[in-house]
Formats: sequence, structure tokens, C-alpha cells
Amino acid sequence: MGDVCFTLKRGFIPRFLFLHLCMQTIAATPATPYYAVLFTSVKTNNDPAYSLMADEMVKLAMKQDGYLGHESAREDIGITISYWRDLASIKSWKQNSRHLMAQKAGKEKWYETYKVRICLVERDYEFSRPD
Repeated sequence: MGDVCFTLKRGFIPRFLFLHLCMQTIAATPATPYYAVLFTSVKTNNDPAYSLMADEMVKLAMKQDGYLGHESAREDIGITISYWRDLASIKSWKQNSRHLMAQKAGKEKWYETYKVRICLVERDYEFSRPD
């Protein structure tokens, strides 16, 4: 994947580790309220271009004003939840020109079906097993 590095609060880490950490952890969200966009999908095939575009969209979303984090899982059904400060931030992301291109490609090539749900998160709580 190359030796491209990304900045975290404590310094630089390699891209592969950054993507692993981003995809395998529960998003750290602020105090409520905030918004969640649930994107549920069934893919048409295993086109390698899909993964490249998905990685690009994650990096692009992280730069958007109002982006708070995301979580993603895929087996037969893919579920990605992105968290946003407000509805204006979600609207801005939806209208991002590169994201619009990805949406078009998704409809034409990558998705059999998908559904988007936008929710106001009014309460959250968590559990973590002690080390």
C-alpha cells in the first residue's frame, strides 16, 4: 500500500495501520446530540476499484467540516455509519463533487441496492473491558 503516512494526534503512522485503526475501532464521538448517517449496501461484485474509491471517500470525509468519525463492516451486507456535527455538514458531504462521482459510480457499477438513513443521536453510552 505504499509508505504514505497520516497524522494522528500523537504523530505519523503508516497508511495500512491508519486504515486498520480507522476501520476496526468504534468511533469516538462527542457528547450528544450529533447526527449519524447509516449507509447499508449490497455490492454487485468484487471490483478492486471499489476498495480504492472507498478508501478515498474515507480520507475525503475526514477532511469535511463537521465530520466526527465513522464505523464500517462488510460481509454480505455492508454497513457504514458516519457521524456528523449537524445536518448542514451532512448536506455539504452529500454535495461534495468527488463524493457525487463516487455515488454515480456506485449506482452504475458497484451496488445492487443501498439505503441511506439519517438519524439524530440523542443518547449514547458504552462499555469497555478493562485491560
